[in-house]
Amino acid sequence: MNDMTPSDFRVDKARIAAAVREILIAIGEDPEREGLQRTPGRVARMYEEMFVGLRTDPSRHLRTFFTENYDEMVVLRDVPFCSVCEHHLMPFEGRTHIAYLPDGRVVGLSKLARVVEDFARRPQVQERLTTQIADTLVNELRAKGVAVVMEATHTCMTCRGVRKPGSVMVTSAVRGVCRTNSATRAEIMSLLHKR
Repeated sequence: MNDMTPSDFRVDKARIAAAVREILIAIGEDPEREGLQRTPGRVARMYEEMFVGLRTDPSRHLRTFFTENYDEMVVLRDVPFCSVCEHHLMPFEGRTHIAYLPDGRVVGLSKLARVVEDFARRPQVQERLTTQIADTLVNELRAKGVAVVMEATHTCMTCRGVRKPGSVMVTSAVRGVCRTNSATRAEIMSLLHKR
């Protein structure tokens, strides 16, 4: 990964538009029909936006931290995200809950949300997305413990295939003392799920 910003990211939009045009023809549509004429270009711009995380390094957001003598839990709940399932290229969206136990390093809360955003903006599976966020927090903040819980609705399950709207997938990644110390783990899970 390099240190590109989202504004530096470019995709081959002409190639995407040509492929979308071919998909429209393959399903029996007329890409010259009024409502579809601009669809290939719209889809190309949408893919550029949805996959900007492919060219960014999410850990860059955690390189600016504050040294604090604080050793209690830091919790950020209900961070919304939207990603694309790599199996069907359909969206999944939900909320991320993050907790970490600092070891002298804390970051601004917006930085945590930016890490989630960068990892979500690429073809993904929720399980990998959850672990990527947790591992990045451990590696960059050197936190004593980290817990990430993600809840999401997957359109590849709600709109096609089994078609079960309302289904929510929950994944978690727990690291350090948040995993090994049962009291700490119980406290974190209580804080992450509290409403």
